[in-house]
Amino acid sequence: MNLEEIKRQAEEEISKASSLQELQQVKGKFLGKKGQITLALKNIASIPPEQRKEYGAKINQLKEFVEELIRQAEERIKKAQMEKEIATSWQELTVSLPKFVGAIHPITQTLKRIKEIFVSMGFSVEEGPEVELESYNFDLLNIPKEHPARDMQDTFYLNKEGYLLRTHTSPVQIRVMLGQKPPIYMIAPGRVYRRDDDPTHSPVFHQVEGLVVDQSVSFKHMKYTIEVFLREFFERDVPVRFRASYFPFTEPSAEVDIGCLVCGGEGCRVCKGSGWLEVMGCGMVHPQVLENCKIDSDIYQGFAFGMGVERLSMLYFGIDNIKLFYENDLRFLRQFRWS
Repeated sequence: MNLEEIKRQAEEEISKASSLQELQQVKGKFLGKKGQITLALKNIASIPPEQRKEYGAKINQLKEFVEELIRQAEERIKKAQMEKEIATSWQELTVSLPKFVGAIHPITQTLKRIKEIFVSMGFSVEEGPEVELESYNFDLLNIPKEHPARDMQDTFYLNKEGYLLRTHTSPVQIRVMLGQKPPIYMIAPGRVYRRDDDPTHSPVFHQVEGLVVDQSVSFKHMKYTIEVFLREFFERDVPVRFRASYFPFTEPSAEVDIGCLVCGGEGCRVCKGSGWLEVMGCGMVHPQVLENCKIDSDIYQGFAFGMGVERLSMLYFGIDNIKLFYENDLRFLRQFRWS
C-alpha cells in the first residue's frame, strides 16, 4: 500500500471514531507495532538506496500527521463526553428541585392579608424608620415622662440624644400628621422592639397601626371599621366586643376582643375559660395629639388602632409559641398556606 493511500485511510477512520476506545483501535492499526506506518518503515530496506532518504522523510511526515490527527480527535471526543456529562447532571439537578418547594412565611402572609383588607377599604400604607426619636415615639403621642412605657425595662434606648428602637409604629402616624393635611386614612405596618421574651412575646415583633383623621369621625365609625376588618381577616362572622381601657394617645380607649376561635365562646384553655381572645387596642385620637401635630381638634377628629401581627397569625394558624416564627425550621414553615 502506498503512503498516500495510508494517509487517506487514516484520515477517514480517525474522523469516524466516536469514542476513545475506537480511537485507540485506529491508532494501533496505523501506529502500533504491526501498524501500517510501522510496517512501511520496516520495508525501507527494500527501497533502492538512492530513494531511501526521501522515502524515510515522507514516512516520518506521515507519522507526525497521523499523530496530530489522533491528538485532535482525542480532544474532540473528551470535550463531547464532558458536555454530555454536564448536560445530564444539570438535568438531574433541575428534576429534583420541585421536591423542595418553599412556602411564604406565615408572618409575611398575615401582613399581606392585613394590607390587602385595609387598602380595599381606602387606606394607604405608610412606613417610617425603626430607629426613632423619643419625641416621635413618646412626647408627641401624649405619653408622660413618668409613664411606665418609657422605662429601660420596656424600651431599647440607643444613646443620650433621644434615639431608641421604636416600641410601636405610632411614630409613623405622627410623621404623617405632621406632613399631610387631613383627611388621613392610613395604616403603618412594621417591625417594633420591646424588652419582652416569653412563649407569647418576642423582643422583636410586628405591628400594624391604623389612623383616620377627618371631619365628623366618631367612635361608631371606628367600631364599624374594626368589625369589618376582623370579619374579613378571620373569614367568618366572629363576635366582637369593646372593653374600656386606657392609652395616653386616645380618649376614650378600648381593648378589642373576639369570640374564641377554638371553643366558640364556651371557654377553653386557649381563652382561659373566658370565651374571648384579645386582638387589638383602639380609641379616639386624643385632642392633644392632634394639636401636637398642628391639626385643629375643633374641626377634625380621629381614631386609631393597633394590632400585633404575630398575635393575629398565631390565632389564624393555631400556633401556640411565638418563637416558632423565628427558628427557621423548614418543617414548621412549610405547613402554612393561606386558604
